[in-house]
Amino acid sequence: MRNGYEREGCVAGWCRDSSFCSVSCTARLIGRKWHPVIVHRLLDIGPLGFNELERDLEPISSTVLSESLEDLEANEIIERRVVSEKPFRVEYGLTAQGKSLEPVIEAMGKWGASYIEESE
Repeated sequence: MRNGYEREGCVAGWCRDSSFCSVSCTARLIGRKWHPVIVHRLLDIGPLGFNELERDLEPISSTVLSESLEDLEANEIIERRVVSEKPFRVEYGLTAQGKSLEPVIEAMGKWGASYIEESE
C-alpha cells in the first residue's frame, strides 16, 4: 500500500473489508482542517509558493501550513518543486492524484454552501 496506509491502519487495519473503508481513507487524506482548503486553493489558482499560500490562507500558522504540506506531499496529493536556486524558491502544485480530488472538493463546497444557507 502507498504512503503508510498500512502503518496508519487505514487499509490493513480495522476497516479493510468494510464498505466504509474507502470513506475512511479519503477522510484520513483530506480530513484535517486545512488539507481540503489547500487542495482547493491549488485547484483554483495553480501552483503557489509557501508565502503565497500562507497569505492566501490567513489565519493559518506557518507551522500548520508546513505540516499540512508535508503530509499532503507524503501522500502524493501535492508535489514540491524547486523553481529557483538563488534565491531559493519552491512551489507547491497538485499531482494527478491531487487533481483527481476536484469533484470531492467541489462537492464539499456545494454541500457547505447549502448547509450555511440553511443555518442562517
